[in-house]
Amino acid sequence: QLRFVESGGGLVQPGGSLRLSCEVSGFSLKNYAIGWFRHSPREEREPVSCLGASGRSTVYVDSVKGRFTMSRDNAKNTVYLQMNNLQPDDAGVYYCAPRPMFCTDSPATYDPWGQGTRVDVST
Repeated sequence: QLRFVESGGGLVQPGGSLRLSCEVSGFSLKNYAIGWFRHSPREEREPVSCLGASGRSTVYVDSVKGRFTMSRDNAKNTVYLQMNNLQPDDAGVYYCAPRPMFCTDSPATYDPWGQGTRVDVST
């Protein structure tokens, strides 16, 4: 059974950083891509970034390019989203979700979904 737990969200000031974690169990990161998605008032499940099974990452949101980076630790079965220079528009609930092997920008192709972790960016 595929399971994962998102963590690392919180409240930061503009310009601050957070590292979100997606700890997985029941499957190997070598066989699954992990996508990070953002739920905000602007969009329900906006694809932010994805790390494929090969280790290649893709960023889908132009405004986060150069600020958000994905990585993974196979020994810990954990995928990370490092978010730097956070801005108010980055706020939302962030979800990670798996799909076999390759990344896509379609949330419907990822399953299952967890509870998410909330990111707030405010003074």
